Amino acid sequence: MTVHNDKKQSKSKFLTVLTTSASIAAIGALSMTVPTLASAKSVEPSSANYSFTIEDKYKGTATRTLNKSGNTWKYNVNARVAGVATAAQNSTFTINGNNVIPTQASTTYKLLGVGRTHKLDFNPSSKKVVSNYRGKSTTLNMAQQAFDDLSLEVQIRQDLLNGKFSGNYYMAKKDKIEKTPFKKSGNTKITVPAGTFDTVRVDRVHDDNSRSTSFWLAPSLDYLPVKVSQINDGKKMDLELTKVN
Repeated sequence: MTVHNDKKQSKSKFLTVLTTSASIAAIGALSMTVPTLASAKSVEPSSANYSFTIEDKYKGTATRTLNKSGNTWKYNVNARVAGVATAAQNSTFTINGNNVIPTQASTTYKLLGVGRTHKLDFNPSSKKVVSNYRGKSTTLNMAQQAFDDLSLEVQIRQDLLNGKFSGNYYMAKKDKIEKTPFKKSGNTKITVPAGTFDTVRVDRVHDDNSRSTSFWLAPSLDYLPVKVSQINDGKKMDLELTKVN
């Protein structure tokens, strides 16, 4: 039984890191009561490619595409480690002034052909989120605006574009809405396969000192992440931008 459980935990940790590499982690969100800023700057549609390494052992690639039709935005991210695992995320939202308002999101991952899907349906008017995972539906009360991984990333980028970064954000999980604090850690110039960029470093503040998550966001690319470094459940992941399409 111990060996079997160890294998299950190992798979779970691997999928957690792979999903993080696809989403490039969780960031962002303003209170639902913040007034609309009519003149707010906005991110632009984009497409980018990344490479990532997990534990210096597994190497993979990821693509991220942000599209807009009218006032509806769709963000799609796909990651894969050839022959081992895949992860796909998508998020649909609107942007009202500086505020990102998600409507739907899903994450699907597969390890050796077997996987799971987690779906989120947001209802801003009733301040609720419905989470569906493994056949179980859970309704979450959204006292503050909560987000999925991808819409959170766009919100933090909006905040940086408009000088509204607060560090106090919320994320919708499988069974709860969790406060997810971040902090700025200075400016630095970094070189990745796609080139050299001036960046703003943003770190997630974890309760567990054994975990760390850092993002390097490029102002010249509407604060698109150009590098991510993470240690999660004992697994180290590094991701770097290879190409902006």
